[in-house]
Amino acid sequence: MTKSPKLTQPLRAWMDVFMHRSMRGWSQFAKSTGLSMPQFSILMQLHHKGSCGMSQISERFDVSAAAASQLVDKLVQAGYIERTEDPSDRRAKLLKLSTSGAKLVEAGIQERYRWMDELTSRLSQAQQTKISEALTLLTEAARQMEQRESV
Repeated sequence: MTKSPKLTQPLRAWMDVFMHRSMRGWSQFAKSTGLSMPQFSILMQLHHKGSCGMSQISERFDVSAAAASQLVDKLVQAGYIERTEDPSDRRAKLLKLSTSGAKLVEAGIQERYRWMDELTSRLSQAQQTKISEALTLLTEAARQMEQRESV
């Protein structure tokens, strides 16, 4: 399959605008809660991937075990993360979102969606339909690539 500049240029332009807006939104939301981006990213990982151990946090964020522990400790103290015993290794602890942490993540996601809702409200119904169809195709193609790469 050949690259089509007619397709890739608008996609790259959209990706640049979307990523800039998205990252700025996450950063502003994290700051408004008093969290750093690495701390908020840990909450997001727990939201999307579920419970995990400290070593997974360290690996995922490419930080030392001590740095990961320091980030997590602050989140535990703030009540956003709970530590529980790992049933497969009683010496290790599992980290999971607390109810408070889950609510915070959900508020961040809703804030992110608010911008998207505002953006789409500026489009006509015909434009919304065209974009929806195109994004559905792109999403499916991306999922298929992910499946092939994860095998």
